[in-house]
Amino acid sequence: MRTIGHFIGGKEVKGTSGRFGDVFEPMTGEVQAQVALATKAEVRSAVENAKAAQEAWANTNPQRRARVMMKFLELVQRDYDKLADILAREHGKTVPDAKGDIQRGLEVVEFACGIPHLMKGEYTEGAGPGIDIYSMRQALGVVAGITPFNFPAMIPMWKFAPAIACGNAFILKPSERDPGVPMALAALMMEAGLPAGILNVVNGDKEAVDAILDDPDIKAVGFVGSSPIAQYIYERAAQTNKRAQCFGGAKNHAIIMPDADMDQTVDALIGAGYGSAGERCMAISVAVPVGKTTADRLMEKLIPRVESLKIGPSTDPSADFGPLVTKAALDRVKDYVEIGIKEGAKLAVDGRGFKMQGYEKGFYLGGSLFDNVTKDMRIYKEEIFGPVLSVVRAHDYHEALALPSDHDY
Repeated sequence: MRTIGHFIGGKEVKGTSGRFGDVFEPMTGEVQAQVALATKAEVRSAVENAKAAQEAWANTNPQRRARVMMKFLELVQRDYDKLADILAREHGKTVPDAKGDIQRGLEVVEFACGIPHLMKGEYTEGAGPGIDIYSMRQALGVVAGITPFNFPAMIPMWKFAPAIACGNAFILKPSERDPGVPMALAALMMEAGLPAGILNVVNGDKEAVDAILDDPDIKAVGFVGSSPIAQYIYERAAQTNKRAQCFGGAKNHAIIMPDADMDQTVDALIGAGYGSAGERCMAISVAVPVGKTTADRLMEKLIPRVESLKIGPSTDPSADFGPLVTKAALDRVKDYVEIGIKEGAKLAVDGRGFKMQGYEKGFYLGGSLFDNVTKDMRIYKEEIFGPVLSVVRAHDYHEALALPSDHDY
């Protein structure tokens, strides 16, 4: 069984905790690796290593730091297909989706290449009688990112590229469900010329997260994940005087007006609602047609499109989406479909019976579509995070507009 450790001091190191998490291959349902789960002491070791390297990196001029980013872009392009394959096999999204995941991260790395200009301060002469004002932008020191399973390339790069370009050292705690790509990205940063210790990857669960939040040498933390965990991290980071940027969940609405091009609308809903098996915080999970005629036209075109969605292995280039990330995620979404039925919503398309021939143990689920969903239902109020679209019928524009405005999300 392949084991995945941590990336500290410029190289992969074995975990010492004796605790491991399973890394599945969602399309087969089999365990493909075990990832080490760090202790508080291991996190502390990574922070000390980063702290020792950070000062020299911050004193490196921004042009040279930008060149590391430029070389990193070149190396990721070289290994694009390999990275996409690792990502698809660990997460479950299709290879084209995986390539998009990587590309969206690279776009932020490209932005970070402009750091010599972005780091410039400002100067104001004569702001007051005998007063001139100037500002300087300086690195904080050691900072951290805690990133989710659903974009294991994009979100780590969103976090570490600007932070490192600014002269910080970075501790990355990726999701333990799909750690392969974050580990590979750290190795590529080293190959690009990043000094050892400036990007350390610590794999782990809540123990590692709490160690990051409580460590006095970590000055800032960025997080993307569920709303309850975002609130927990923000509160705990505030207790230790850390800067915190926490992005939580979402329940995104699409309001469909009577004059909408229905073919174009359905195309958009299929991509936004079911792409990557709905495991996106920006997925459209609620469609709000305005008026009965609009709703009936929408359902007439939407039902056959959902029924014809092609679900396949992550390596199938023709698949619309692949499996969910874990069996627990699959069961959770199935439970929500059952909840919706019990609450009185009309299940227009039921994807629960889908079976992938030759991949019977994989975490597959067909697309599901609810009609006549109301705002008091759990399937409307809570984030499902799966291939389930809810249609909430509004009588007029004002009722439709009030729905997302009044929602907890």
